[in-house]
Amino acid sequence: MAAQSARKLEPWQRRLFVPNYQVGEAAKYAKISAKTVADWHKVGARQTLSAREKRVALSYMQLIEVAVVAAFRRAGIRLKSIRSARDYISKELKSEFPFAEHRFKADGRRLVMDYQQIIGERGNGKVLRPDQSGQLAWEHILGRLEEFEYERRGIVVKWHIDGPSSPIVIDPRVAFGAPSVGGTPTWVIKGRWSAGETVEEIADDFGIDNSQVAYALKFEGIENGMGKWLN
Repeated sequence: MAAQSARKLEPWQRRLFVPNYQVGEAAKYAKISAKTVADWHKVGARQTLSAREKRVALSYMQLIEVAVVAAFRRAGIRLKSIRSARDYISKELKSEFPFAEHRFKADGRRLVMDYQQIIGERGNGKVLRPDQSGQLAWEHILGRLEEFEYERRGIVVKWHIDGPSSPIVIDPRVAFGAPSVGGTPTWVIKGRWSAGETVEEIADDFGIDNSQVAYALKFEGIENGMGKWLN
């Protein structure tokens, strides 16, 4: 039965759970330290995310959970609340990676999510406090984590690494989940630049804008001379 279900999955869906991102890469993308990434996965009373074997890379789903928790922390939400929310949603929705599969919001320094995700249409227009064992609250001015885009089943399929307006994305359907711009991995663009090609030549060759090339190069650590394209 499991094999039959696996065959029904699209190739990119089968890659969601395959180890593909080193801890250092995840830390760079989420703008946190590698130690923090490791600590969040460490088994114990303060464990925040799913356990990870030492020296084993993170899957796409684990990467997105790291990114979501990092976003929560930047919003001032305490790790204790984050852990409580993840535990509650994991049990209620039987989800192994709840932060990568369900929409959450930040309301000030609280975590909320659409009640509709729990009970269906009857919950439309209401939100709950997953960090308070599902306590209900009415939806007011709530900001979604806008750097994440979801497909219809709720899985995060696109992460705008530098914010919702950034062209740099991680998408498991594109370039095997490598950071990319306009469908081209940023490391490929860096390689072409290092080989002596100009921004204009690279942009023309890949059918993307000069500014996209400049953003990719900046992401890869090359900033000199990029200012005129990024303004």
